[in-house]
Amino acid sequence: MKRLIHVIKKYDINFFVIGKGTNLLVSDSGFRGVILKLEGDFYKTKKITGNILKCGASVSLSNICFHALENSLSGLEFAFGIPGSCGGAVYMNAGAYNSSISNVIIQTVNLNLENNKIEILGLKNLDFSYRSSIYFRKKYIILYSLFELKTDNRENIESRMTKYILKRKKSQPLDFPNAGSIFKKPRNNFAGALIEQSGLKNLKIGDAIVSDKHAGFIVNLGNAKAKDVNKLINIITKIVFEKTGIKLEKEILFL
Repeated sequence: MKRLIHVIKKYDINFFVIGKGTNLLVSDSGFRGVILKLEGDFYKTKKITGNILKCGASVSLSNICFHALENSLSGLEFAFGIPGSCGGAVYMNAGAYNSSISNVIIQTVNLNLENNKIEILGLKNLDFSYRSSIYFRKKYIILYSLFELKTDNRENIESRMTKYILKRKKSQPLDFPNAGSIFKKPRNNFAGALIEQSGLKNLKIGDAIVSDKHAGFIVNLGNAKAKDVNKLINIITKIVFEKTGIKLEKEILFL
């Protein structure tokens, strides 16, 4: 990885690090540059000591949840069913059901892109806030993350995982391709509720449509273009602000 980054920087090549790409909207014209996806050991999760799991950046959140379950470790149940990678979840401080990555992470191992050196960041240095972290401002590639969990009965852990995945299936349009929740949660409100109140459910451009099941999602009915999704996002942002005075902030990333 360090050698690859050295070459990319030497020749001034544009690059982007991708996890699962589940909250990413890629331009219809593609990306001119190098897409990096971590493989090998970055797909592994292991219990290193006590209640601590070390997870590679490319491991899916659901796989980490199953690994925690096998070791009777609780704390990540909220992440079960979130369709993303460990690295992406840390980057975004992913969360649900009144919990988030910042509640359980204690450390990350990173490649600092400024000096091409491995650097360890503790919780305080990760500068977490709602759907944000230091990675929005500093140039790092997340390699591994360490989570400190709590011992619990396996049946209790599995029960919570089941409860959360059923809630997701009931409330989210999982039957159609989508990039997840489009907007961040506004203070003391919900983006989906504001969009629905603004009469924007089923608003459609091309094959991109505001989900009838959850207005916070835009789904692809078959051949949606990124430009169609982007147009919908802009229209939603404008109309919701006009009707409610609340400016929605995008949660998905654009490439």
